[in-house]
Amino acid sequence: MLKNQTQIQSQGFEYGVKHFNSPKSGALNEIIAEVLEQSLEQINFLIQLGSVYVSSKRAQENEQVTENTHIRVHTKPRRYNVNYDWKSRIVFDHQDFVILNKPNNIPSHPSVDNQIENSLTQLSMALNTKLLITHRLDTLTEGLIVYGKNNQFVNSFNTQLQKKLITKKYVALVETTEKLPNHLVHYMEPSPRAPKKVSQVAHEGWDICELKIEQQKIFDHYSWIKIDLLTGRTHQIRSQVSEMGAPIIGDRLYGSRLGDDKNKIALRAQEIEFTWLGQSHQIKISEDFDI
Repeated sequence: MLKNQTQIQSQGFEYGVKHFNSPKSGALNEIIAEVLEQSLEQINFLIQLGSVYVSSKRAQENEQVTENTHIRVHTKPRRYNVNYDWKSRIVFDHQDFVILNKPNNIPSHPSVDNQIENSLTQLSMALNTKLLITHRLDTLTEGLIVYGKNNQFVNSFNTQLQKKLITKKYVALVETTEKLPNHLVHYMEPSPRAPKKVSQVAHEGWDICELKIEQQKIFDHYSWIKIDLLTGRTHQIRSQVSEMGAPIIGDRLYGSRLGDDKNKIALRAQEIEFTWLGQSHQIKISEDFDI
């Protein structure tokens, strides 16, 4: 067996990442199947999903590889339900961009182990148009996301983001009955790991996180809030409100004790406003949650 002759390195237990150098030349799928002792059907699926890398580049199809080529396989890729009518979730369609109401628990762009099950790829396939990423939403966050149809729009959108000319507002249900401050400023530790650590005290090298809470309605066991996001860090809203003792309902990663669906948190990108070709575009969706 090739497996007995090939040194396999395992990393990322949760995702089953396997590294090895090809022991011979041949078809990629056949070599992986033999080395990892998996079926050709399973390996072909992993290649299609984008879970296989050859010499650090994602394999887009089965290919011929030479002996000693480095191969990386994500044998346990994260999976997402993409069974949606994607066209029906379009909120606004323009010749240069499209605005989607992204569902919960779907990445907004391809991930390292899955290039298919995300809203960018799924909407591109539904429209038969190559769409381009302009900004991101957390996987568990639902709501408005803008995808470009050409580089000119993407460049303009990114410039507006950098100059803080784009308004992005969110609504959320948080686990507190206390009145929250109108203006939150924290500093986030520069780490790729989650949960993100934030502090109200500045630290050298930590990124500033800033938001405003425009409205708050307090109920018996939780509050509804509307947020004006002033900076756009990964998990920023989630970590900042949690630091204030008000985690988002359903957000177990940041201390939530309410909510029954582990794949859903009560956070929605509800409003976005930007300009394109001298025209302002302001898009809003529902502010209400069902809990």
